[in-house]
Amino acid sequence: MSSGLRLSVLDQTPVPEGTTAAQALRNSIDLARLADRLGYHRYWVAEHHGGGLVAGPSPEVLIGPIAAATARIRVGSGGVMLPHYSPLKVAESFGVLAGLFPGRVDLGIGRAAGTDPMTTYALQRDRSQPPPDDFREQLEELLAYFERTFPAGHLARLAETLPGEPEAPQPWLLGSSEQSALWAGELGLRYAFADFINPRGAPIAATYRRGFVAGRRLAEPRLTVAVRALVAPSEEEASLLETSWRMAFDLLRRGRLIAVPPPEQAQRYLELHGEEREGAAAGRRRLAGTPAQVRADIEEVAAAYGAEEVVVVTITHDHAARRRSYELLAEEFGLAPGPGEPG
Repeated sequence: MSSGLRLSVLDQTPVPEGTTAAQALRNSIDLARLADRLGYHRYWVAEHHGGGLVAGPSPEVLIGPIAAATARIRVGSGGVMLPHYSPLKVAESFGVLAGLFPGRVDLGIGRAAGTDPMTTYALQRDRSQPPPDDFREQLEELLAYFERTFPAGHLARLAETLPGEPEAPQPWLLGSSEQSALWAGELGLRYAFADFINPRGAPIAATYRRGFVAGRRLAEPRLTVAVRALVAPSEEEASLLETSWRMAFDLLRRGRLIAVPPPEQAQRYLELHGEEREGAAAGRRRLAGTPAQVRADIEEVAAAYGAEEVVVVTITHDHAARRRSYELLAEEFGLAPGPGEPG
């Protein structure tokens, strides 16, 4: 039975131990086709640099193949880490995507580095000094290209010549802190909150609504919340499958990037590192269980945030288990199946 809640996918392109990053990218295309057929609303790909655990440093590159392989699902970035880039370059890249796939492209924009300090340094064009903390200015410039709101001058000319015109992506601000909520509200933007990073975000969502400036871009606030979830036929199997991510996350906290381990190996690791396991799990929401259990948890999170949509990120060692998790969730929520990939 449908709940009226929209479900979407955030794909971090995990690399299972024993496979390759190239296979992980192909898995993303495969999962996107499945999500399209199952009736998920949107499919976002993340930006992470440095390899190891995930293989998705370039959402602007991956979005095109995913959009071409699907028929109706919205596709986009969750998100582009804007401090690494020129706003014009981002506008041009997503202008191309919007022109090729009209009405289907989202531009989720983030502020985080998406990596460790060394890789952040390697991403900088100018390494003689720290990059400026000017995200708000970058964000407003990026929006101005699509909305043609520059005052007269050379940047206004560039806004007139974006590729993909008259199509444009749908902008979202991503965040996990109060500052992102304030900016999203002040700028009247759609806001996606990463509950899987900060599970104490319901008051932050309220801050976004209170500060929302209606009419500038939207008539009312639009909020989605992203959660990490894993569904299996039994609670015991879900708990076992979840150990792969828990081990990878525990080592990530310690500065070690590893491929996603098989659950048997991860279970042994967690048994030997009980204190570390508890430390890693502290304050982190865990949605793992049967379809009915996870549905109840997702609906509880959505209600706490007042969200109309939940974006689900699932990481398993076995790609087939990840596919099945999304299949079971779609069936439990009564999503309307789509026509599948283009013929």
